[in-house]
Amino acid sequence: MTIHASTTRPTRAAVQQAAQLVGVVFLLVGVLGFIPGITTGYDDMEFASHDSGAELLGIFQVSVLHNIVHLLFGIVGLAMARSASGARAFLIGGGVIYLVLWLYGLIIDHGSDANFVPLNTADDWLHFALGVAMIALGVLLTRGRRSGREGSTPTGAGL
Repeated sequence: MTIHASTTRPTRAAVQQAAQLVGVVFLLVGVLGFIPGITTGYDDMEFASHDSGAELLGIFQVSVLHNIVHLLFGIVGLAMARSASGARAFLIGGGVIYLVLWLYGLIIDHGSDANFVPLNTADDWLHFALGVAMIALGVLLTRGRRSGREGSTPTGAGL
């Protein structure tokens, strides 16, 4: 008979894994935004301006500020993924931020100084999809759990 030592490594909730994945993707996008070739028009990248001619994958308008925001968002996602409640807050809160950014992109004139991030139409619709997806992950992956608890107590139990 072989005896295997058990590890006491805690399992991560699905919401934590989702937040961690989203955080890693944001970090990756932030880094890729600084790589010439993956970012077209790299020499035309501005710090923060609608005049930034750089586009990630030739589609999404980026600037130094835009890339830094992606990097910071990724760091926050990874940090908040350490707990289920933090992961849920990151996904739902981040989703709301992206929906607000989507609305902002729809309202402003992309050629104006108000577009300092900068955003183009492709960015706007990506922000919409990200916002909806992040909120859905945060809600659906914690459905049936009490907020603020790491356990899986069904909704309504003990109320």
